[in-house]
Amino acid sequence: MAALKRLCSQLRDVKFIVVLLLVVAVSSVLLFFLMYGSNQNETYEISVYEISPKTIRSPKTIEDADKTELERIRAEQAVPTAYRYSEDIMKNRQAIISSIFTAVSDVNVETKKDQTITVNEKLTKLRTKLKGMEKEDSFYVLSDAQLKQLLAAEQKDLDNLHELLLLAVGGELAKPFKQDQLSMHRYEVERRIRQTNTLPNDLLDVALTIGRTAIVETEVVDKQLTVKNKKDARASVEPIRILQGQVLVREGQLIDRDIYQQLKISGVLTNQSSIKPTLGIVLFVLFISSLITTHFMNSKKSDPFKKKALIIFYVILFMAVILMKIVSYIDDEFDVLIAFLFPTALVPMLVKLLINERAAVLATIITAATAGIMLQEGLATIMQMEVALYILFGGIVSIYLLHEHGRRSTILQTSLGVAFSNIMFIIFYLLMTQTSYTMTELTFYALAAIASGVLSGALTMGLLPFFESSFQLLSNMRLVELSNPNHPLLKKILVETPGTYHHSIMVANLADVACESIGANGLLARVGSYYHDIGKTIHPGFFIENQHGNRSLHDTLTPEKSRDIIIAHAEDGAKILEEHHMPAELIDIARQHHGTSILKFFYVKAKEQDPEVQQQQFRYPGPKPQTKEIAVIMIADSVEAAVRSMKDPTPEKIATLVESIVRMKVEDDQFDECDLSMKEIKRVKKVICETLNGIFHNRIEYPD
Repeated sequence: MAALKRLCSQLRDVKFIVVLLLVVAVSSVLLFFLMYGSNQNETYEISVYEISPKTIRSPKTIEDADKTELERIRAEQAVPTAYRYSEDIMKNRQAIISSIFTAVSDVNVETKKDQTITVNEKLTKLRTKLKGMEKEDSFYVLSDAQLKQLLAAEQKDLDNLHELLLLAVGGELAKPFKQDQLSMHRYEVERRIRQTNTLPNDLLDVALTIGRTAIVETEVVDKQLTVKNKKDARASVEPIRILQGQVLVREGQLIDRDIYQQLKISGVLTNQSSIKPTLGIVLFVLFISSLITTHFMNSKKSDPFKKKALIIFYVILFMAVILMKIVSYIDDEFDVLIAFLFPTALVPMLVKLLINERAAVLATIITAATAGIMLQEGLATIMQMEVALYILFGGIVSIYLLHEHGRRSTILQTSLGVAFSNIMFIIFYLLMTQTSYTMTELTFYALAAIASGVLSGALTMGLLPFFESSFQLLSNMRLVELSNPNHPLLKKILVETPGTYHHSIMVANLADVACESIGANGLLARVGSYYHDIGKTIHPGFFIENQHGNRSLHDTLTPEKSRDIIIAHAEDGAKILEEHHMPAELIDIARQHHGTSILKFFYVKAKEQDPEVQQQQFRYPGPKPQTKEIAVIMIADSVEAAVRSMKDPTPEKIATLVESIVRMKVEDDQFDECDLSMKEIKRVKKVICETLNGIFHNRIEYPD
């Protein structure tokens, strides 16, 4: 305890980034050595064609990549080329046939009136029109004689031939077929052309040439489908795996090359399995260290709080890791999984109560992952997932159930909820393993689940005072305890200064809601308000809320003497709290809640007696508020006292008064040393006005 206190005091003046890097670096090294060896496999020095000295099983499930790839290549090569029917081929061939007859008709029409044009000149014109088509499709390079026959034919015969070819060719090309069926379909077109009786004999040869050459295969290679089918065939081959626990070689069996390859893949040979787990632990430690660094770097809390929180976080984490180490040493002595005895909620409950919920979630995840690596048994050489999930779910349940503002008694309720969660998870685990368990084993697991939850609560309650004392922490639970009206100091205020007690309660209500509205610690503001005026118990009668009757004790004193009594209550209160070993945050509130404000009433009174009096002589010594909570308490303290002295307070009067008081504080630079923004001040004013309106609302007059 003393060592932790000295460490915190030594780090107080060091920059947070330096503390963060130093603590994370040292902790990472320690964590590595604590985790080292947790996942080391048993290895063997074996060569090919030796006799196996013992039965060796695979420590993990791993794919035999070479065999898998060989099977996939075979499956890919067995896939035939894919074809698809193309309707465009039929349309294209019919269009070419139509183009031939259109060109012949056009030439005949163009030369019909010119009786002097020769057949050869017509042929030249026709060749010109068919030139582009002949270049693209070599099937339609007709001879000059065949083209002359077309030019010499009657238009009626040309139309009949055109229609015949379209029907015959279209009928065959409408059928899907490949290159090997080409002869059959050409023969069918030729047969249909020869069966017709409407064609002149001189056009039959032309018809057969065009019809036969128009027939091509209608099924083309579908490259995309072929590639897809090959990929599907590869994907359909399941990876060939060596399963965890699978016997690789039996004792006395000859180790051939295939067995040796499986031993090598499984990582059980001496010359291949030493460095990888070590590197894995290094990467794991670096990863969680980076998570912790990022978490604390992004925290919006003050640097002193973050320094304490960082050390607390690692102390709790190392406590858990050491406990895991102990459990892992004795685990081999039992037939059951004794890791289920680990207190699943210890880390998250401590971190939530001492730091915050966000840090507790991070701590839960890190603890679960670390436990999965360290608390291994059997063949789970990478991570014991059931243990990791067991701790993860138990931790998350505790975070949800544990109220940040709860008393210590709520820890017991939370631990019982965690015990129930543990039982539910173990039932799930036992059902999923599909293994028969003896009554002794079932009883152990049930008791382990309950013990884990109860032990989490017991250790949390036992360790909280250690952390609060060692790090001088003011946890939410501690604040709740200090807010108990039976606390000796609160009783002292109530008995000796009842007016101040009532005033403090009102200030607490205002400060609480105002702080919550701007994201500050409302509970701290509330409890701090309870104690902020405890210094008035030394001279209670000199404060107006404790005076009775019309005569004031200050009437018999000089302004300077009254000033000294009033100003002294801030420092007196801080000393009383220090003497009772109260948290530093409450001491700061008592000392700073007036900042360096001026005692205007007594200053004006002194000024009337001596115009040379300096304003500085009637100011509180300060310091000015250093936090948002103290600044809000300053506003609430001044506003409550002023509103209480008003006659017939209305919402308009209250708003005007609050605005005036806050404006004076701002103009007096009382908020210069805290991070309270103007936007937040505006929000505080609004919330305080709403709360005061609820307190000082109009009441109905009851009849006598």
